Order: sequence, then structure tokens, then C-alpha cells
Amino acid sequence: MALSRGLRCCQRVFSWIPVLIITSVVLWSYYAYVFELCVLAYLLVFHVCFVMFSWTYWKSIFTPPATSCKKFQMSYSDKQRYEMEERPDAQKQILVEIAKKLPIFTRTQSGAIRFCDRCQVLKPDRCHHCSVCETCVLKMDHHCPWVNNCVGFSNYKFFLLFLSYSMLYCVFIAATVFQYFLKFWGGDLPNGPAKFHVLFLMFVALMFFVSLMFLFGYHCWLVAKNRSTLEAFSAPVFVCGPDKNGFNVGLRRNLQQVFGEDRRLWFIPVFTSQGNGHYFPLKNRSSDSQNPLLANEDMWEESDDGSEEGSLG
Repeated sequence: MALSRGLRCCQRVFSWIPVLIITSVVLWSYYAYVFELCVLAYLLVFHVCFVMFSWTYWKSIFTPPATSCKKFQMSYSDKQRYEMEERPDAQKQILVEIAKKLPIFTRTQSGAIRFCDRCQVLKPDRCHHCSVCETCVLKMDHHCPWVNNCVGFSNYKFFLLFLSYSMLYCVFIAATVFQYFLKFWGGDLPNGPAKFHVLFLMFVALMFFVSLMFLFGYHCWLVAKNRSTLEAFSAPVFVCGPDKNGFNVGLRRNLQQVFGEDRRLWFIPVFTSQGNGHYFPLKNRSSDSQNPLLANEDMWEESDDGSEEGSLG
């Protein structure tokens, strides 16, 4: 037991190494650009890019992943009934009965209700268990080592903005450093510490931009299709079978689910995503009629005082 705790502690420590690498590179780029290159005409725009990049990066790191709430946990009597039942088919039927009270439409590959044995909860649609975070994450996209956090419902917008402002940061540095890169390369400027910083700035900015461009483009495609990374590799399974476009409700509504309805807030790292991560509109709304509780979707939203409605109780 002590050994496993020690291993988990070491894992948590080492998981921060990618974050420290990114932070170190960014801080060095700030020093190289502001103190070594020191072009006053560019500093204002540079600081705007730097602040937005840093803000979205730290929001991606420190925004806790949204986890499934109490309404998806089994009641004490249901849990006892489930644990005392030894027949797998009977256990599946118990989960089916409980799921009828919840906005759950996705199934396992075998058609059973998705249930997490480790968290002891019925999984909401698009929810998955993260073995690194050791919890079920709502609308989980993936676990990103570069932010040491799960990317899901609560911080997916921040992650997308982090990618976009990272690209803008790299493009601005590369574009403004390029002329000095040519001068140093051609020997028009004297050798010195600034030469190394300029050459390395150019190389790092271009390298990160190329890698970020492909990643950002892929996530733009995912948002347009209303899919997560996990759903892109394995289509969600519904009662009628797998459907990779099951949550695709059109480009405009897909964008609004992630960024909200107010376009003025789309590029600001504040949470504006629609819903609470427990229920997502389906492409084929005719299936909603199978669950009477979904006649009024508002009952699954959080009330104004922060309490939650529509629970099992």
C-alpha cells in the first residue's frame, strides 16, 4: 500500500514536467523578445498576445474537469440491490431501470447501460473515466499532458483558445523576428547574445506553430462536427446502434454548445459553454420521446441558487 502511494506521488510529480517545460520556454521567449530584441514598436502587440496566451494556458491547467454529479449515483437501496445480485443479466436490468429516470441515451458496445465500477455512477452521455485523474469526466475529450489536466466540458473552450492564442503568439514572434534573423544570418549585425536568442526564437516559434496548426485544425473539425477526440476514434453507441453524428445538431448550434450564444465572449477565456455537461441535444430528437423526463430540458439545468434539479430522489 505504501509503495503504491509512493508511485502515485511520483506520477503526480512527473506529470508536471511537460507544464514546466512549456512554462520555461514561454518565459525564455518573453526574456529574449523583450530584453534582447527590444523592438519598442512591437512590444504592445507582443504583450497582448503574451497575456492572452498565458491566461488561456493557465485556465486550461487549473480549471477542474467537470465530474458526474450525485444525480447519476445509485441510491442506497439500488446499490444494495445491484451488489447483492450475482447474475450479470439481472444487474444490467437494474441499471436499465435506473437509467429510465435519467437523460442517458448512449450505451456500451454490447448495448448495456454505461456504468463506472470505480466511481460507482451511471455515466452521463459523453462521460468517460480518466485513469490519470481517477474520476469520471463530463464530455471528456482527452487527457492532455501539456496542461496536466483532462480536457472536457468545463475547460474545452479554454483549451481551444489556448491553441489559437499559442498560434497567434508564434506567428507574431516569427513575423517580427524574421528580418533580424536574416540580418544575423547574413552577418549584417554583430555577433553577441542577441544573435543566439533571435535564431532560437525563430526556430522555436516555427516549430511550435507547425505542430499547433495541425492540432488546432483537428479540433476545429471536431467542434464543427460536435465530436470529442474519443468519439472521433470510437463512435458513440445509441439504442439503435453506433452513430458518429449522433450529437451533430448543425454547425451553428455545435459552435454555441462550446462557445455560447454571445459572440462577443467567444474569444475571451470565461466559461460560456451551454448546459451543464449532463445532457446534450441529439441529432434525431425523436428518440427523446423514449424518456419522459426530457420533455422539459430545463429540469436538468442548474437552478439560479446553484442547486440541481431532476435528481433521482
